Amino acid sequence: MLKEIHNCQYIACMNLMVGSFIINPRLQRHFTVFAFNFPSLDALHTIYSQILNFHFQQQAFGPSVLRSGPSLIQATIAFHQMMTQNFLPTAVKFHYLFNLRDLSNIFQGILLASPECLKFPNDLIRLWLHESSRVYGDKLVDPKDCDLFQKKMLETAYKHFEGANGHALLQQPLIYCHFAHGGQDPRYLPVKDWEVLRTVLTEALDSHNELNAVMNLVLFEDAMQHVCRISRILRTPQGHALLIGVGGTGKKSLSRLAAYVCSLEVFQVTVTQGFGIQELRVDLANLYIRTGAKNMPTVFLLTDAQVLDESFLVLINDLLASGEIPDLFSDEDVDNIISGVRNEVRGLGMVDSRENCWKFFLSRVQLQLKIILCFSPVGHTLRGRARKFPAIVNCTAIDWFHAWPQEALVSVSRRFIEETKGIEALDKDSISLFMAHVHTSVNEMSTRYYQNERRHNYTTPKSFLEQISLFKNLLKKKQKEVSQKKEHLVNGIQKLETTASQVGDLKARLASQEAELQLRNRDAEALIAKIGLQTEKVSREKAIADAEERKVTAIQTEVSQKQRECEVDVLKAEPALVAATAALNTLNRGNLTELKVFPNPPNAVTNVTAAVMVLLAPRGRVPKDRSWKAAKVFMGKVDDFLQALINYDKEHIPENCLKVVNEQYLKDPEFNPNLIRTKSFAAAGLCAWVTNIVKFYEVYCDVEPKRQALAQANFELAAATEKLEAIRKKLEDLDRNLSRLTASFEKAIAKKVQCQEEVNQTNKTIELANRLVKELESEKIRWGQSIKSFEAQEKTLCGDVLLTAAFVSYVGSFTKQYRQELVDCKWVPFLQHKVSIPITEGLDLIAMLTDDATIATWNNEGLPSDRMSTENAAILTHCERWPLMIDPQQQGIKWIKNKYGTDLKVTHLGQKGFLNAIETALAFGDVILVENVEETIDPVLDPLLGRNTIKKGKYIRIGDKECEFNRNFRLILHTKLANPHYQPELQAQTTLLNFTVTEDGLEAQLLAEVVSIERPDLEKLKLVLTKHQNDFKIELKYLEDDLLLRLSAAEGSFLDDTELVEKLERTKATAAEIERKVIEAKENEKKINEARECYRPVAARASLLYFVINDLRKINPIYQFSLKAFNMLFHRAIEQADKVEDVQGRVSVLMESITYAVFLYTSQALFEKDKLTFLSQMAFQILLRKREIDPFELDFLLRFKVEHTYSSPLDFLTTQSWSALKAVALMEEFRGIDRDVEGSAKQWRKWAESECPEKEKLPQEWKKKSLIQKLIILRAVRPDRMTYALRNFVEEKLGTKYVGRTRLDLVKAFEESSPATPIFFVLSPGVDALKDLEILGKRLGFTIDSGKFHNVSLGQGQETVAEKALEKASKGGHWVLLQNVHLVAKWLGTLEKLLEQFSQGSHRDYRVFMSAKSAPTPSEHIIPQGLLENSIKITNEPPTGMLANLHAALYNFDQDTLEACSKEQEFKSILFSLCYFHACVAGRLRFGPQGWSRSYPFNPGDLTVCAGVLYNYLEANPNVPWEDLRYLFGEIMYGGHITDDWDRRLCRVYLDKFINPSLVEDELTLAPGFAAPPNLDYSGYHQYIEERLPPESPALYGLHPNAEIEFLTVMSNTLFRTLLEMQPRNALVSEELGQSTEEKVKNVLDDILEKLPEEFNMAEIMQKTSNRSPYVLVCFQECERMNILLREIRVSLQQLDLGWKGELTLSPDMEAQQSQLSYDTVPDAWSKLAYPSTYGLAHWFNDLLLRCRELETWTHDLALPAVVWLPGFFNPQSFLTAIMQTMARKNEWPLDKMCLTVDVTKKTKEDYGHPPREGAYLHGLLMEGARWDTQSGTIADACLKELTSVMPVIFAKAIPTDRQETKHTYECPVYKTKMRGPTYVWTFRLKSKDKAAKWVLAGVALLLEA
Repeated sequence: MLKEIHNCQYIACMNLMVGSFIINPRLQRHFTVFAFNFPSLDALHTIYSQILNFHFQQQAFGPSVLRSGPSLIQATIAFHQMMTQNFLPTAVKFHYLFNLRDLSNIFQGILLASPECLKFPNDLIRLWLHESSRVYGDKLVDPKDCDLFQKKMLETAYKHFEGANGHALLQQPLIYCHFAHGGQDPRYLPVKDWEVLRTVLTEALDSHNELNAVMNLVLFEDAMQHVCRISRILRTPQGHALLIGVGGTGKKSLSRLAAYVCSLEVFQVTVTQGFGIQELRVDLANLYIRTGAKNMPTVFLLTDAQVLDESFLVLINDLLASGEIPDLFSDEDVDNIISGVRNEVRGLGMVDSRENCWKFFLSRVQLQLKIILCFSPVGHTLRGRARKFPAIVNCTAIDWFHAWPQEALVSVSRRFIEETKGIEALDKDSISLFMAHVHTSVNEMSTRYYQNERRHNYTTPKSFLEQISLFKNLLKKKQKEVSQKKEHLVNGIQKLETTASQVGDLKARLASQEAELQLRNRDAEALIAKIGLQTEKVSREKAIADAEERKVTAIQTEVSQKQRECEVDVLKAEPALVAATAALNTLNRGNLTELKVFPNPPNAVTNVTAAVMVLLAPRGRVPKDRSWKAAKVFMGKVDDFLQALINYDKEHIPENCLKVVNEQYLKDPEFNPNLIRTKSFAAAGLCAWVTNIVKFYEVYCDVEPKRQALAQANFELAAATEKLEAIRKKLEDLDRNLSRLTASFEKAIAKKVQCQEEVNQTNKTIELANRLVKELESEKIRWGQSIKSFEAQEKTLCGDVLLTAAFVSYVGSFTKQYRQELVDCKWVPFLQHKVSIPITEGLDLIAMLTDDATIATWNNEGLPSDRMSTENAAILTHCERWPLMIDPQQQGIKWIKNKYGTDLKVTHLGQKGFLNAIETALAFGDVILVENVEETIDPVLDPLLGRNTIKKGKYIRIGDKECEFNRNFRLILHTKLANPHYQPELQAQTTLLNFTVTEDGLEAQLLAEVVSIERPDLEKLKLVLTKHQNDFKIELKYLEDDLLLRLSAAEGSFLDDTELVEKLERTKATAAEIERKVIEAKENEKKINEARECYRPVAARASLLYFVINDLRKINPIYQFSLKAFNMLFHRAIEQADKVEDVQGRVSVLMESITYAVFLYTSQALFEKDKLTFLSQMAFQILLRKREIDPFELDFLLRFKVEHTYSSPLDFLTTQSWSALKAVALMEEFRGIDRDVEGSAKQWRKWAESECPEKEKLPQEWKKKSLIQKLIILRAVRPDRMTYALRNFVEEKLGTKYVGRTRLDLVKAFEESSPATPIFFVLSPGVDALKDLEILGKRLGFTIDSGKFHNVSLGQGQETVAEKALEKASKGGHWVLLQNVHLVAKWLGTLEKLLEQFSQGSHRDYRVFMSAKSAPTPSEHIIPQGLLENSIKITNEPPTGMLANLHAALYNFDQDTLEACSKEQEFKSILFSLCYFHACVAGRLRFGPQGWSRSYPFNPGDLTVCAGVLYNYLEANPNVPWEDLRYLFGEIMYGGHITDDWDRRLCRVYLDKFINPSLVEDELTLAPGFAAPPNLDYSGYHQYIEERLPPESPALYGLHPNAEIEFLTVMSNTLFRTLLEMQPRNALVSEELGQSTEEKVKNVLDDILEKLPEEFNMAEIMQKTSNRSPYVLVCFQECERMNILLREIRVSLQQLDLGWKGELTLSPDMEAQQSQLSYDTVPDAWSKLAYPSTYGLAHWFNDLLLRCRELETWTHDLALPAVVWLPGFFNPQSFLTAIMQTMARKNEWPLDKMCLTVDVTKKTKEDYGHPPREGAYLHGLLMEGARWDTQSGTIADACLKELTSVMPVIFAKAIPTDRQETKHTYECPVYKTKMRGPTYVWTFRLKSKDKAAKWVLAGVALLLEA
């Protein structure tokens, strides 16, 4: 789709310091070019004076300030120039780029000041100093630069400012900030002193901590400065900060504080699982809205850990550079934002167009959003980022956090220790000095650790603070512990002393107690008599009382009878009385009054009143007048009348009144209340009363007599009762008396008993006390000593704890020897001599942290018992940071899992739901173990690792969740990686613990294993004993603590506390018992140990071997062996060893068995080239252990340092060999060897030139030397024979079976495999693992057809196929072959987990096989350690050497194959010959280009296919078709691999030699001394090979013996270099480093640039002649090519130089070039433009100079040189073609019918003065594989040890092809270098007496460069 583009203009820009420096002119012509130079001084002056003056005038500054303006500007510009000249960027200081931005930033800072800030002239100077320090000084990387900077800055100040007062300028602190005075109103002012600042910041910190996650910051000077710096950056418009410092320096915390002080919110991305660029965009969009739309000032804090993907920085770069990130918002969001800010835009008086609103929004984002990047300078990451994302450096202010200087370390620790109680004031300084010393000494040791062991260990300020806090906590704990223990002991002793003194008192007490007892006895008897009398009296009185009581009872019965009768009658009267009362109740004053006023009531009413009057008649006088009138009078006062009624004496109605009422009224029928009620209510009431009262009285009269009788009876009863009471009282008194007597009797008896008891108790106590005092007498002495030791300990406690805290904080990642050196050579001496803090003599740090009992418990839990493991466990249990265990052998994790048992939660990163597991553990306070951590840890866990708690330490953020943080929570991290490189950030948060097994640790473990197999009884006993002893230790400690606790808890005199005393006794007895058992156990242990010691050599040998094979990973990371596999191997070797009765004999058998088993197991995993390395290392280590070789001699043999070069006085020794001999002669054992060799040159020549000098005896006295000394001499004289010599050495020292051939036995490997142990094939070219496996599968019934064998060839998208196959196979018990696992790097981690998962509970037949190629370099190695360690590795590689190759070739067939063909004789002969041919072509490969010009993957398949072809052709033809067979084999089967014509010729020649009729018809020799075998059977052929094949030598392949010298020399040097690297390094010897790489490269660079010739002036040269003959054209071409090369060399070196000077940025190409120059190799950029060459840099450059000189001579007059130096051409072909062209033109011959003929002259270059008439003379050629015999003028065999021979001058001319002489010639290829192959130039036919075939096989060629 075509688009037209209108109105588009291009603007391009280019940085003149970075990138490509050449623009294609065809591109540049389209642009108008402007050069933007740095502004001139005048321009700068104008710009900045305008800015300053405006500010000064507007703010009304004082005149002195205004006057200083111009000098300020001059000073700033001068200072900027000084910076650009003195501080140049380098690879490390890549950010030393100073430009106009920095100048502006200084003025920007000065504009922050107000007149209040600048009152005096010096104020301005100080402000300028401050701003310069901020803008320039804060970028500087090292203290050296900082010092220089300070010096230069002060110089500038003194120079440009008048009257600068030195004292005022140097006054510290030089800090300006907006919160200098702590007020609300921020003003940029100087800080007067540190204390003010500290107060302000501490307040800020406290208030920050109340609201946010708590930060425990130490505000020492450095930290406060950083806060001020950061806040200054945040206060400047568009100020962004880049804080650079190692992890743990406080970048984040100080940023948060600074942001808080500046009232800015802090925003950090929350890294969750799967956080990516999309999530970051969302976060940034929210930030934009927060700052731009909501106007909330915010800091965006981004750390290294949060940059999960470099692409994040693309967004950050945009944000920093322009403030705008493309496509951050969708259109909809943009509309929302714009409508949100529209009103504000209007409010500012601007048009509210879309564009203006958006601009307003962005400008506010720029104003309110500050970015702080916290990056680490470790590694190259930061430099790479700065190069890719320039805004990171350009648009930020850099603040470089330096490692804390010694003073900072001292002052910080001093501040913390200040608050600690219990430290002498004098010691405080010493402690802080020591802490600082520890920190720095660990840094030094880490450097050495890296140099020697290649292990990284970092310390950071965080680790320093941890050390301090650990010290404080530990000190407090220990002080408490010691004082408590001491107190217990002191108490105990006091108690014992009081006990002794109490015994005397007790005896006195006993005497008085006995006297009292007798007295008590007498009293008791007297009392008994008294009680007898009293009792008798009581009995008498009791009888009288009883009789009385009976009388009273009788009376009582009678009375109650009468009373009952009375009560019944009374009850009858009751209702009448109640009714009368009720009647009265109806009357009241009112109705009576009413009655009274009746004038003339009816009769019935008057009757009633009359009846009442009768009853109420006083004294029974019945009134006569009972008329109504009289009644009215009678009723008189109503109230009194009523009262009279109520109080009427109803029990005594006079008889006559009663009679009148009864007779006169009651009988009247009208006298009825109900009738009367009709007439009068009151009358009715009175009527009722009368009736009822009378009724009552009548009943009452019946009852009265009964009442009288009752009263009489009651009276009698009272009298009787009274009498009884009196008797009873008397009795009571008697009783009381009696019980009083009885009580006193009982008391007396009790007293008597008590007295008796007291006497007994006192007796017992005395006895107890005596026993106790006697028992504890020994304890007392021991306790006394303990108290003394505790008192001493209190004195040394501080020092001891100091050392222990340092130990726990820092040594975890080091190995044993480094730990020892740190403690014994660095720390203890410092404590003893430099600062005088007393420490315990010979302090054992482990004892400070734990006790024997705990260690015993750990050992019972499976912790290895060696010292290092114990130290690790002690550190792990005490460290304050989370422990991270480096545990490649999985021993630590085994212990941890046993230690915590079921309480331990186990997970690994990336496991499903691992975050949930961690959150749960956090909340419940569990211990969680995160297994198999890689080198980086998921950033989600960052807050957890750093323990960054929030909400007063209650919660921790994990991802986007706030998780509850339980104080008991513990995190343990664990990695299987053997040598992980953890970044400083991670190391600051964790305590690294190196659990890697140590040799002595492993030895102890293996000893236990071997004894448990050999003498299970002993080992069992030992285990039981150890366990018992451990239990004893634990119990003893418990008992003693218990005893002391009881003693000290006992109050006052505890002797009465029998229980306590008995407990003490029991404890003592148990302790004594235990001690006896311990002694017994110790004796037993001694016996057991003696018996066990016999087996120690076996364990020691095994341990040594493990470390030898463990070190193989240094050669190739694919060689990884696990301890688990080694243990199995160890057991198997012991089981399979021969049984011998005699222990000594058995031990040697075991050692041999283990050594050989390890050898077999390991060598099947090694490439051929590494087998000898392994064997030699094994032999050397075994012999070193046996002290059979001297370590110094071994060291010399391996290093072979030859420091001086001496020219050789003997022709058979090269200069190199002679110099080496001289170096050897310096050793004591070899004194005078150089003189002897010179003196008996003939004998030595014979030895040195023999074919196998390693097998010959040394001349003279030297033959008596030991084997290793012979090796040293041999390495000096014949380094090429060292591989053979080492093999012989191993054979002699260890036995023949170690150097014999080992065949891959897949069946054996298969037997050793299991579902959890896969087999891993390490592939090499020309070998097919699948074939052998298929054969094995077929035999066992696992085939692809049966569905029991899954073959997955891995590659893109095959992972899921593999996963399914694994799952299916694990259930069904199938085999899975995963081919080429190295192609799926990302899936390998998953594969490792899958294999582990499927192996658990799988079918027992399930097996996994894997294959992979080994990575070309260790850095490219990707296969996880776990995969390699757990599997049986098999390296399937073609064998080396004719013997092995020939056997291997035959192994492809069997007896059946030999008998299959009808032409048996011919078939067998040709097949054997074919096998020999195969062995030759395969074996030749190791001779490099001289064997084959190019490398080919010949494999056994080629051979088996050929055998099939042979069988078919022999069966089909009556005669043997030799020609056809040769063609098929040479051109198709083997020839199919071959791409080079010369190699094809070689193949043909071999077949002509080996496959011809003489094979069958007469005897054919396959090689010198090896005839084709007669007709034999299969095993016969193998035997024939064993017996008849001559020893390995190039002659077997038709090559000259010299052919192997070079590759053998290289091989032996490589071998020794590898062996040297594998030697255990001595930690205490670190090699001195010479000059730095940069200095070295700088020297090389200067040297090359100085010698580099000028380019050829082509125009000038071309004008010299108009003749354009072929020769002249060749000359022009060569000059042009040389110019291109010279130009590249010059430009690239100049750029590199400018890069160092800082004028250019170092690009990756420059860095690559720098590293190549430092390794003395030719940079790629040069070799691309040059000619093929194999030289190192120095040689190559000298060669280049020679070429230039040669061209110079030729271009002088353009005449052909007399003798042409053919190797000097870029393109020699063009010159040889020119010879033909010249001849063709001259003779008018057709060029295609011509060829070159060469004639080798007998002369040298110097013998010719001018060129020949036709053709040319050539010199500088060399012959490899043979030599030119000048006498006979033919090719001849080379001289021994002369690898190439120089050819005389060769005359080359052109002739027609038909005239070429071909008889007795050898077509010799010409190559540019010995790499041959693609460097082919031409073919020269050289004369030869021998057949050409001989030279073809010998690989003879001419070379232009040796």
